[in-house]
Amino acid sequence: MRKITYILLLITFFAQGQILNPVKWKSKVVQKSATEFELVMEATIENEWHMYSQYTPDGGALPTVFDFKNAKGNYTLVGKTKESAYKKVFNDIFEVDEYYFAKTAQFKQVIKVTNTKLKEVKVYVEYQACKEQCIQQDNTFTFQLPEIKITDDKAVSTAAIASDSTTQKVDSISAVQSSNASENKAQKSNEAPVEEKKGLWSIFFLAFIGGFAALLTPCVFPMIPMTVSFFTKQSKTKAEGKKNAILYGVSIILIYVILGSLVTGIFGADSLNALSTNVWFNLIFFGLLVFFAASFLGAFEIVLPNSWANKVDQQADRGGFVGILFMALALAIVSFSCTGPIVGTLLVEAASKGGLAPIVGMLGFSSALALPFMLFAMFPGWMNTLPKSGGWLNTVKVSLGFLELALAFKFLSNADLVVQAHLLEREVFLGIWIAIFGTWAVYLFGKLTLPHDSPMSHLSIGRLFMAIFVTIFTIYLIPGLWGAPLKIISGFPPPMTYSESPNGIGTSSSNTTIAIDLPEHAHSGPHGIIAFHDYEDGVAYAKKVGKPILLDFTGHACVNCRKMEDFVWSKPEILSLLKDKVVLISLYVDDKRELPKEAQYVSKETGKEIVTIGNKWSDYQITRYKNNAQPYYVILNSDGEDISKPIGYTPDATEYKKWLDEGISKFKK
Repeated sequence: MRKITYILLLITFFAQGQILNPVKWKSKVVQKSATEFELVMEATIENEWHMYSQYTPDGGALPTVFDFKNAKGNYTLVGKTKESAYKKVFNDIFEVDEYYFAKTAQFKQVIKVTNTKLKEVKVYVEYQACKEQCIQQDNTFTFQLPEIKITDDKAVSTAAIASDSTTQKVDSISAVQSSNASENKAQKSNEAPVEEKKGLWSIFFLAFIGGFAALLTPCVFPMIPMTVSFFTKQSKTKAEGKKNAILYGVSIILIYVILGSLVTGIFGADSLNALSTNVWFNLIFFGLLVFFAASFLGAFEIVLPNSWANKVDQQADRGGFVGILFMALALAIVSFSCTGPIVGTLLVEAASKGGLAPIVGMLGFSSALALPFMLFAMFPGWMNTLPKSGGWLNTVKVSLGFLELALAFKFLSNADLVVQAHLLEREVFLGIWIAIFGTWAVYLFGKLTLPHDSPMSHLSIGRLFMAIFVTIFTIYLIPGLWGAPLKIISGFPPPMTYSESPNGIGTSSSNTTIAIDLPEHAHSGPHGIIAFHDYEDGVAYAKKVGKPILLDFTGHACVNCRKMEDFVWSKPEILSLLKDKVVLISLYVDDKRELPKEAQYVSKETGKEIVTIGNKWSDYQITRYKNNAQPYYVILNSDGEDISKPIGYTPDATEYKKWLDEGISKFKK
């Protein structure tokens, strides 16, 4: 009977708590030269679990972070830590793109040893893995290096001069360069995930639309009939005219693709992606886009030096393909005041994606720009269908200015989110967009004129429809000030949690508790629930009011924690229990704030250093419940003793309410 009881207790224990370890690591050292070594860390990830890239944007899941434990003078890092291809998916809970790895991930860092007596290198990694629950994990790698001898004033490692090959443990030297080459080739062949290809296609089509918009500006549109007329009159035969028109279009595409290649080449494919979350990158391009917008709105014109256009125009007289190429370059220079801001914006947006995105973006833009020139030269009769130039071209240009201005604040918002300054919270961002789009609507209705507008006696049907569309969009934005999700523009404004009123004041009666006085050490949690971030403070309050405790192990970057709060806790029948029947204590295991030095310690359970507040609560969860996943919920009595079986992610609201009711009823007994 005792054996049966013991077995049942074991089953109950493992049902309630389990230390999850979905990511398994192995590592090795690859020698690059006598003093250069490549540290390789490979992760094998369990099915349905994900871990995140070093470059996943702020505001979502936690990125993977490497800390090289390097005493001064031992070695230097050569470049940044490279990683294998990640997948990119938009997270509609955090409203940001997330970059993650599934099944496998590989990280490589080259080091140059400066201390020839160095025997080992330690690397510490922190990362987040998520499935239905999220866990914060870390790992320490110890890389064993060969002895480096000094021979003829040159450093030579013992591994490099050894004639035999010895079997190493996981942290080993790979001495077979051909094996590495084939491994790298195989790795590269798999570095194009479907999501990345989809991202490049979306950039291409957005850039194509941008090229079409540039075509409808006063700098470009009037040049179509002039250019087509040149080819049809100067060519001896129709066939020659068509050939020259095609060469002209190809030249336009070539010029802009070379521009995209230069951007990628100068900055590097990897560094462009890293820049996208850099505060200075976002601030600089905010200013740049405001500058472009002011130009489109008529404050000034961005023009390249006339001498450039004159010199290029002289070369265009040479004839042949070279002459046509210079004609295309002349178009790019002359039309720069209209195309420059669009090209600049597209390059900024493409640069934030990294990789080949700038090249693909310029291919899409130039294709849209070149196609009409080629088609109308090949079929001159179509020219009769073109609308005449007029004031509508400046209307297009001004409209692009309003769009540029609105997009600029996305970059300012990114910078604000990175530093968590809370200067451009969701309400402020939406207020700015409402003002921009509202002013645009007034302009389209003809109630506002700008410097280069022509006198207007009536509204065209196209302009009227556009004015109505922009007005509808402006009205759509307004409820966002009171907490509406605004899914159409999801990803542009800051997330709902990054606002003065995270729960949307005035959207429901359930938020009325936001305005009441909070107990000492408490704060207003999700949906206005009174919550505590410190365990001792929460227990003391629970004793005072005589209520049970809902212990919530959660994380700022835990997507399923947010899902529970947004879709389960928000149910009226559950929200009333959380507000009136329990004391909520939310312990954030990814809180990066450091503990006071005297409060830091080494965990008896895991042997790890507990340095941050998040470390403390994660260790508490592991030590007490033998579980390291979030979300994780337990109901305690007011003395801090468990009175319910813990549960994790429970998207079924009925099941979650049943669990709450059982715990609360046990407390009453």
